[in-house]
Amino acid sequence: MALLIYSTLFRLLLPFLALRLLLRSRKAPTYRQRMLERLGFGSAVAGRPLWVHAVSVGEVIAISPLIERLLSLHPQLPILVTTMTPTGAAQVEQRFASRVSHRFIPWDTPGSVRRFLAKHKPRAGVIVETELWPNLLNEGRRAQIPLILVNARLSAKSLRGYQRFSGLTKIALSSLTHICAQHQDDADRFRSLGMPAERISVDGSIKYDLNIPRASTAQGESWRAALGIERPVLIAASTHQGEDQVALEAWSRLHKALADVVLIIVPRHPERFDSVYKLAQQFSAHVERRASELPPSRDTQIWIGDSLGEMLAYYAAADLAFVGGSFSGTGGHNPLEPAALGKPIIMGPSRFNFASISSELEAEGALFEAKDSSELADTALALFTDGGSAGVAAKQVVERNRGALDRVQAQVERYLQG
Repeated sequence: MALLIYSTLFRLLLPFLALRLLLRSRKAPTYRQRMLERLGFGSAVAGRPLWVHAVSVGEVIAISPLIERLLSLHPQLPILVTTMTPTGAAQVEQRFASRVSHRFIPWDTPGSVRRFLAKHKPRAGVIVETELWPNLLNEGRRAQIPLILVNARLSAKSLRGYQRFSGLTKIALSSLTHICAQHQDDADRFRSLGMPAERISVDGSIKYDLNIPRASTAQGESWRAALGIERPVLIAASTHQGEDQVALEAWSRLHKALADVVLIIVPRHPERFDSVYKLAQQFSAHVERRASELPPSRDTQIWIGDSLGEMLAYYAAADLAFVGGSFSGTGGHNPLEPAALGKPIIMGPSRFNFASISSELEAEGALFEAKDSSELADTALALFTDGGSAGVAAKQVVERNRGALDRVQAQVERYLQG
């Protein structure tokens, strides 16, 4: 009954979901592209592909090491990657080009999901982190498709949400073949929702197995040389609405103590690129943007990273990183990318998306919390003065936690011959 009510409500919402995409496409035209795929239509990927679902940019980055490993070991294996967002699609294209196929995931109605699964006939599904869509999983089970949730995490806040909809949660979890949890706390929470212990393993986070392409570090080094090697550089990465203001206010404070300090701002969503650029111009007359295709210079004080797929290069150009999503209440974004590059990290108080990872980094003296723009500026100033040990500690945390990729790959390999 719970699934029937949910499906009926979702069907009623479809016109509004389509309208929302069209409205968003006014600022980001990619949202109106390939809209029929949202209903399960579109060309089929032949050869019974391995299906990997990664909702957006962060999840695509997280699962990329596994996809690369599988492409190397199984060059004849077709891989279909689905995302929810156009930015996720752009990340797939940037990282894999024609080596994998991409489709947008269908909206979670029985008909849309059935069309998608019948068209592509995946041999197995790998779902990244916590995408527990009831119809998607239930129809996958009915089609006898093994479904593995990898890099799985479940915060205490999310647990309470799933408990409120226990009927749908039980349907979703019972449809999963296996869960590869990041940490023991995640595994315990999944068990408390009813997932049998024998179908859960604690395998760590593939995110620690992040590969830093030499091309990304080379690009970052080139930008840094253009800005000036001796100048202190702070990056505000994956910022959400309101966080740009926090970063700019912190830069303004820093500028009084360090006249040459540079701020790189990389907004999370492309539709905000222009507004962030205009906001930055209120703080400095020397604002440049990546989209101009001109390199930054020694005159640049604030640089807007308005491009996709270059986050690692932006991090490589900086001395220390403020990771966004942590002031906006969205739980923070991945601090392991700057950590892998040996950068000290600053985050706001909202870090529940990466609670265990950020706690470990904080305990090792690699990550620092700031509650407002004043604390962000003070912490950055201290790290500019003496942040070498924090950067070393950050990289050490990443190195000692590597290995999840091997364990998760072993779980997925069990289902590739189906």
